[in-house]
Amino acid sequence: MTAPRSRILIVEDETALADVVHDYLQAAGMAADRRIEGTGAARAALDGGYDLVVLDIMLPGTDGLQICREIRATSDLPIIMTTARVEEIDRLLGLELGADDYLCKPYSPRELVARIKAVLRRRPTLERGDTAPLAPARLHLDREAWRATVDGHRLDLTPREFRLLDTMATRPGRVFSREQLLDLAFPDDAEVFDRTIDSHIRNIRRKIAAASDLDPIRSVYGVGYAFDPDGAE
Repeated sequence: MTAPRSRILIVEDETALADVVHDYLQAAGMAADRRIEGTGAARAALDGGYDLVVLDIMLPGTDGLQICREIRATSDLPIIMTTARVEEIDRLLGLELGADDYLCKPYSPRELVARIKAVLRRRPTLERGDTAPLAPARLHLDREAWRATVDGHRLDLTPREFRLLDTMATRPGRVFSREQLLDLAFPDDAEVFDRTIDSHIRNIRRKIAAASDLDPIRSVYGVGYAFDPDGAE
């Protein structure tokens, strides 16, 4: 039986760009609808049976950040935000509101399609439990034993490294800022600072690389880090 096509809602007021994205998504085997203003977009996204929303920030009517807030108030529907406003505060704000990924304009429609496929491939997100497979038969976290293995090999992670990896792995594809990782992974640890996150990430990557070709942590320039369970060197 043929798998149902993914349904994507494009909320973009630049009609030429929306048309191009629509055509690329159709060519990639997805169904796509377009809206050119923000008013009513959150309700349309929630009620339309969509699998993902491509959401511009600067929209007539309701802006993209408010739409993201409205969606996140009741739903974990995947959101990829786009904008021509490249200041770091906008990138971080969009992600802190719960966006799954972010692209700055001008962007390649092919890259957007690839990002959409990556986000959809990682759904549904992992639920916390005693043991969680993060990639088929490759990387596992045992949260009860505080033990991580890759390809069956034990990773000698420190408690802080384990907490950091666990935090990112519970939301594959989500880009976290350093500040977010501090708040989520180390809420009561006053000895961990934002720049020490980089050191912990390097150590985790080094230990995983020593045991396999898996490279599941993706650096996002100017923002932070994301967990990609399919990543390989």
